[in-house]
Amino acid sequence: MPKQQPLYTAQGEQQLMLELWSPEIANDPRAFVRFAYPWGKPGTPLEHITGPRNWQDQQMADIAEYIRHAKNQLEANNILVDMYREAIASGRGIGKSADFGWLSHWFVSTRLGGSVWVAANGEPQLKTKTFPEIAKWVSMGINAHWFEIQATSIKPAEWLSDAVKRDLKVDPSYWGIFGQLWSEENPDAFAGAHNAYGEMALFDEASGIPKSIWTVQQGVFTEKIIDRYWLAFSNPRRNSGAFFECFNGDRSKWRRRNIDARTVEGLAQDAYQAIIDQHGADSDEARVEVYGQFPNSGTNQFISFDTVVSAQQREVMPDLGAPSVMGVDVGRFGNDPSVLAFRTGRDARSIPWEQYRGLDNVQLAEKVANAAQRYKVDAIFVDGNGPGGGVVDVLKSWGYRVIEVQNGGSAVDGDVYANKRAEDWGRMREWLPGGAIPGNDELKTDLISPEFRYHATRGNIVLESKDEMKNRGLASPNWGDALAMTFSQPVARKDLATSRSHGRGRVAKDLDYAILG
Repeated sequence: MPKQQPLYTAQGEQQLMLELWSPEIANDPRAFVRFAYPWGKPGTPLEHITGPRNWQDQQMADIAEYIRHAKNQLEANNILVDMYREAIASGRGIGKSADFGWLSHWFVSTRLGGSVWVAANGEPQLKTKTFPEIAKWVSMGINAHWFEIQATSIKPAEWLSDAVKRDLKVDPSYWGIFGQLWSEENPDAFAGAHNAYGEMALFDEASGIPKSIWTVQQGVFTEKIIDRYWLAFSNPRRNSGAFFECFNGDRSKWRRRNIDARTVEGLAQDAYQAIIDQHGADSDEARVEVYGQFPNSGTNQFISFDTVVSAQQREVMPDLGAPSVMGVDVGRFGNDPSVLAFRTGRDARSIPWEQYRGLDNVQLAEKVANAAQRYKVDAIFVDGNGPGGGVVDVLKSWGYRVIEVQNGGSAVDGDVYANKRAEDWGRMREWLPGGAIPGNDELKTDLISPEFRYHATRGNIVLESKDEMKNRGLASPNWGDALAMTFSQPVARKDLATSRSHGRGRVAKDLDYAILG
């Protein structure tokens, strides 16, 4: 059988290659997507579509920025930055499969010899939805004649493979897009090949892919190269598993995004409203299928999702008489950050929070001292457990008045709370319905994740410990603990008269914020 020949003239083919392999297109998937497909062209499937959606465009911009930064670090400092990992939890129908098609097509078109490994939550999803969508975009591309499309593989055409091997000395053995089936009983059979020309893994409906498969996939990314990408998309259907851990226990490793389908342009909003109307705005169905949020933790969730989101969206109410307090949670493990939280009465947002990793006790104490001076805080609460005790000692030796918080100590109201940490979180929970907090995902996840139970004999509230949360695959709630510590004990108000005039309410006894009338 004769070899397939290019559809372009030799001169035209050379020009196409020069354009696709130019840094402006090869290192920017946005530019590739705009160049490769017939957007708005009459008589094509894209006749009435002008380009990607906003979230897709932003994601591709992030990849382009990663490449730029990684190249700069390698050339200037001989440093290989960590690979690109991104997890996206979303409502249904936002265009995940099209995004997979563009990224995989960009990768095999511009990373000669590179491999794209595609997995889904099962064989039907892979063969009938994910891979056909990828094949659709490759076949629609300006260089469609470069590739031969099979049911679960897309490889370079023989003429192109031969030319690249002969002229560029690139081994095309693993060049292509490959659909991968998996078996939880035999995860090692899933493993793709190591590839020094570039590696990309795409996990579709990743919430249904077991952790053992994720572990095997991680072992593929061992080449010391810039072009290593792992993207996981899913409706967030489960409060456990490897995809859930991308937003919790492993969140320091992953770029994370939650996409509410109602914010995506070009979608029929009535379909999402129907889900909300049928199941309720607070239902898990709405959270998963519409909002792109994980289901509620259940009846033992200590702080509700709605309480936290409302506090993140609430307008700040200034209270000039309230003291400014700082809570410092000291990270105990390598990936746990140390967090500095700031609160002035009902306002825990206006002063930007700070987080640090890899600092010793003296270095962290310096950060705390600098922040205390910069923001003129009236009280510093520091977690005195474990390594936090060293930070407390350093600050005290410098003359700072520090309130050491012993989370395992006795609660003031022992009839209600089993220990000091549970009590601080309880006071924070009471404060949140009127408070304003930062809108970052780490804080939101920290506040909604802990569960509680009642002590078997005393009947008071026991809050789930950090170690118990880690055993569930959750992150240590350092952001949440830092805010909770600001409630460890009352701090005197600075100006009661000012508080009354600006707070338009009355001041509750022993509290450092106004209760609105």
